Amino acid sequence: MTARDLARETVRRATAVAGSIVSVRTTADEFVLTYDDGPVAGTTDRLLDLLAAREASATFFVLLTRVRRDPGLARAVAESGSEVALHGVDHADATSLPPDEFRRRMHDGRRELEDAIGREVRWYRPPYGHLTLSAWRSVRDAGLTPVIWSTGVRDGAAALSDAERIASAASGVRRGAILLAHDNFASALDGVDDGPEPQVDRLALAEAVLDLYGAAGLRARSLSAALETGRPVKRGVFVRGARA
Repeated sequence: MTARDLARETVRRATAVAGSIVSVRTTADEFVLTYDDGPVAGTTDRLLDLLAAREASATFFVLLTRVRRDPGLARAVAESGSEVALHGVDHADATSLPPDEFRRRMHDGRRELEDAIGREVRWYRPPYGHLTLSAWRSVRDAGLTPVIWSTGVRDGAAALSDAERIASAASGVRRGAILLAHDNFASALDGVDDGPEPQVDRLALAEAVLDLYGAAGLRARSLSAALETGRPVKRGVFVRGARA
């Protein structure tokens, strides 16, 4: 084995361990439905009703900026059969934060969220899917496991039509897929400016996604529920970040 081959193998092994969950290896007829950036009244609660009607569940990656505004709604998610996971203290990109600050946010954020919902929090999804290797270590040190996604509805993009969003979701229909959707659009309230909010009927989009995956015989599950019988598939995707 050449020095270059050895280096590549070392990186491959490191990222296999230091990776984020991107899908679930399973024989069950199910996929993982996830929502980011909430909770927010008028959307999250209606999604919970829809999921209950469909005998489905999801994982909601929440922002503490939103949980603080409506802790009761966050508890309702946790008590509904779906689960609550951490998306961040706010929606700041992990790559923009000094390592020490990010590490503090992970520890403090997990404790605050668990206090708010009265349940253990297992998962963390970095805003924009951006994670440095240093940040990954801080996530794990805080007792959390990072989760990305394998497909999405692209409902954060303002220029897309609903047909294009459904087509995006359709491209990833398969057992164990982790599908990214949003029950809110992060804004200045969450410390970011990501442009104009997309005009999306998030409930109608959720119904369309459930119909689409249901036609393939797949039911929506939370990540924890899917992992009761499946195994996590991890991939190491890291970006450069701020220096201390």
